[in-house]
Parts: sequence; C-alpha cells; structure tokens
Amino acid sequence: MGGSEQAYVRQAFDTNWLSTVGPNIAAFERAFAERVGLPAVAAASGTAGLHLALRLAGVGRGDEVFCSTLTFVAAANAIVYQGGVPVFVDSDRATWNLDPDVLSRALRERAAVNRLPKALVVVHLYGQSADMDPILHACAEYGVAVIEDAAEAVGTLYKGKPAGTLGDVGVYSFNGNKIITTTGGGMLVSSNAGWIGKASHWSQQARDAGNAYEHSELGYNYRMSNVLAGIGRGQLEVLDLRVQQRRAIAFRYRDAFAGFAGISLMPQASYGLHTNWLSCFLIDEQKFGCSRDELIQALDAANIESRPVWKPMHLQPLYARAEQYGGEVAEDLFRRGICLPSSSSLSLEEQMYVINQVRRAAGAGPLTAEPEQATAASV
Repeated sequence: MGGSEQAYVRQAFDTNWLSTVGPNIAAFERAFAERVGLPAVAAASGTAGLHLALRLAGVGRGDEVFCSTLTFVAAANAIVYQGGVPVFVDSDRATWNLDPDVLSRALRERAAVNRLPKALVVVHLYGQSADMDPILHACAEYGVAVIEDAAEAVGTLYKGKPAGTLGDVGVYSFNGNKIITTTGGGMLVSSNAGWIGKASHWSQQARDAGNAYEHSELGYNYRMSNVLAGIGRGQLEVLDLRVQQRRAIAFRYRDAFAGFAGISLMPQASYGLHTNWLSCFLIDEQKFGCSRDELIQALDAANIESRPVWKPMHLQPLYARAEQYGGEVAEDLFRRGICLPSSSSLSLEEQMYVINQVRRAAGAGPLTAEPEQATAASV
C-alpha cells in the first residue's frame, strides 16, 4: 500500500457509501481516465471487463474470436462466457506477445473462405505491450474488432501511448497480484462514449431508469464497490513508483546473472515501456546447467516460490479441441520460461537471496554485494 489508501477507505466508511455506488468510484474512474486519456468504467474484475468488452464488440453465440495463446485463462474464458469460440494465435519470440505475422496470415486465410473472426483479444504479456501497429492494421483491413487485454499492463506504454488505449476496447486488472491492486477489480476503457455508457449500465444489472426495478436487457453484477475504489485511488497515486520498483527488480536479476550463460530476461521491446510486472527469464538447460523445472525445484527447496510462464491455451485440456495458428513458439516459452519473485515490496536482502539460490543451481558462486549496474539501470 502507498499510504493514502486507508484515508479513502475511511472516507467510504465515514460517509456510509460501502457498496457499488459512491464518490470513490467516480473519483477512481475519473483519475484513471485522466491517466490513460480515455473514459473508464470500474468493474469487479478484469475478467468482468473482458466479458463486457466482448459483448460491446458484438460477439455472440458461435462467433469465432482470435486470442493470444500465451496468456492466463481468463482471456479465453471470457470469450466462452459470451458464447464465442476462441481460436488461438502463436507468440512472437522477440516480444513473447501475439505474433503480427501469424495473425496477418491467419486473417488472410480466413478471408479467403469467408470465415473471419468477430474480434481479436490481444494480450499485453507480463507488462510488455504487443506490437500494436501491425496488429491494428491487419484487423482494420478485415473489419475485426480489437480488444486489448491489458490486465498485466497497467502503466505499460506503446510508442508513448498507454497499452489498452489503442484498440476498440481496453481492459485492466487490479487483482491482488497486479502492479497496483484494489484487492480485486478491473477497469474498462474505450474511445466510444456510447460503449462506456453501455458497459456501466450492463455492469449494474442493466436496470432501467425509474423507481421500479425494471429491466429491458441482460445485465450483470460487475460493478466495483466504493470501498475497493478507495484503495484504487491510493494505488493509482503510486503507480509510477511501482513501475520503477518492478523494473529495478528485473534489471537487478538481469545484471546478477550476466556473468554466466543460459538465463536471459524477457526481451524489452524498443517500441515501448515494459513495466516488468513479473521478472520472467528463459532457461537454456544445456548452457545453464539445469532445466527450468529443476530450477523451480531448487528454489522451492530454498523456500522461494517461482512459477512457469503461462501454459498456452491450446495446450489446456479445457481448449484441447480449439483451432490454433502456430503454437511452437508459445510452447517453447512455456517449457523454458520462469517467473521469479517480483513483488514491489521485495527487499534487497530477499532479492539477493533469490539471486544466490539461482546462481547456486547453475553451479556459480554467490554474490556478496548488489550488482553495480542495477542501481544505474534506467527505470
């Protein structure tokens, strides 16, 4: 927490605005809109925001929706919530995000047989934006709506613009593990003011105007509470600091591992600001001295939690029958990728402990001092 969250939450209690209406919600939406430059609607979760976004894009039963395969399952699940059919697209090795060339080829093949998808859900992975210019160009050519899943990319930039603001709709997450949090919550943004109004209406059970509880269309219980929005207001005030902290952690790892082969930081694309929400590395077993899974086991034995990168959606039992374009790159990233401890509250002492356990697993000696380059790295 940054310090001011309690004051905003206390304000909610003092004024007795505790549910899904209240001044914190309006203030949080307004502050977030000012931050990204688009109108915003606060939701109960990023997943709820994705569901609303897909409905706004007109996705209905049986409609196919392209989706990044290397992602958390919520991106695909939201498609199914709306009755759509996910079709998965491979990653670009240079960024780990959706490959624009694979996407372009897939759209061209689909257009030739009159089977274009209704929309694309493009995920900005681990705090790095996908390469949006070619993605937007390809989708515009074929009339495909673009939904940006920026759940992992609050604070991320693409060519100076906030990730999540480039397509038709963008969605962010403030889950407990994100770079800033409301404990649970999300935000939907769009340049289409009519869509923002619709999303807000649907998120509150689509109740019609008037005193009666009358409903003309389907709605959901997807609104963020005034209490959690108070936490969000305080968190948004420290977003820039959190980005600096996450980047410093990633670069400290990078510099500490620079002296030996077989472990490399997730690429930092030149076109934007990668927040390094999580510090992710690729392991080359032959050069490093052990496999990714063996490294996870060694860290676990030292009481350090680490995890594989996301398991691609086309490998999930839930989506075993789904169609896919490519997949080999995402599969390799999953097989060799590891997420190291990355919390903004990670102390230097704790991170040095992680660093030395990784070095030990690789057969290297411990570092006795912080890597010199880490404090000088651009954050």
